[in-house]
Amino acid sequence: MNEALFWDLIGRFDWNETGDDDAVLLPAVTALSRMTVEDIFAFDDLLAEKLYALDTREVCRGIYRGSLDPDNGDDYISADDFLYARCVVVANGKKLFDAVLADPSEAPQELEFEALLYLARMAYERKTGGEYDHLTPLSWESFSNKAGWAPTSATKSGKYTGANIPPGNRRPT
Repeated sequence: MNEALFWDLIGRFDWNETGDDDAVLLPAVTALSRMTVEDIFAFDDLLAEKLYALDTREVCRGIYRGSLDPDNGDDYISADDFLYARCVVVANGKKLFDAVLADPSEAPQELEFEALLYLARMAYERKTGGEYDHLTPLSWESFSNKAGWAPTSATKSGKYTGANIPPGNRRPT
């Protein structure tokens, strides 16, 4: 599995099936399930790498522009919503992914594509009939990219940054 093959698989999504996420993913699931188990794991590792790269304060600012500020600790940011919004960026291909990394204001707003997270699992289960238990080296969970969430001079702690917030939803300050 390499970058070109990763993006080729992403490019196979059938957006004519919008509204049925499994159908959108089906061409990519089918193609990936025909590859080796190692390729399936490598696809998942690359996906995690992409989502991790997008897990930054600035990408968050772009996704939620006009509605909340990731530097304001009193603004609630759902870890799940932010993850699913980052999935939209990857699911729309390398061109958008690169554009958002270069200029986070290019990020689409008010969209989600959680189903992307299950593509490797679906391909693996189709190929082997077994349960998927691969763990990626990087976490795609929101707020796990500590460097991407390094505080700025504008960052203020607040009710959604303190120790009383579960770690999955706690933003770094």
